[in-house]
Amino acid sequence: MPDAQPNGFRVGLYPGTFDPITNGHVDIIGRAARMFDRLVVGVAVNAGKAPLFPLAERVELVQAELQSIATRTGAEVLVRPFDRLLIDFAHEVGARVIVRGLRAVSDFDYEFQMAGMNYRLDSNIETVFLMASERHQFISSRFVKEIALLGGDITSFVPPLTRDRTLARIAAQT
Repeated sequence: MPDAQPNGFRVGLYPGTFDPITNGHVDIIGRAARMFDRLVVGVAVNAGKAPLFPLAERVELVQAELQSIATRTGAEVLVRPFDRLLIDFAHEVGARVIVRGLRAVSDFDYEFQMAGMNYRLDSNIETVFLMASERHQFISSRFVKEIALLGGDITSFVPPLTRDRTLARIAAQT
């Protein structure tokens, strides 16, 4: 059951695996937070992606990296884990809008299909797409992990705490 909210209170939901959170994610979250009174960042379990970080640590990293956004935007930014259907999670947090980031045209096909399915599940919840900023269009968590695994510099792709934790996690695995 969603928290009771005053009329006109706008709640958005930005879901993702965030394994790890990138500067592109932070950019989309910062821009989306300006559109809502509350933005819930949903960290998905998504075991099929074989995450580098366990769910609890991904939630912790996302929370740490987003502390300044709420102050800067005036929005309430909450980070919550979820392991169920996105539409059900949207109902739970009271979101009427799902925010998705697009990096390239290749993202659009998948996201378009997902938005259509979500609309069929609940036509009262809209999906909006935010284009990644030019400097972040090529960044993906998958590429960050591959670069780090091969000893490359990920400094410009992820926030500092996430960089440190990613490098430590990879070092512990090798």
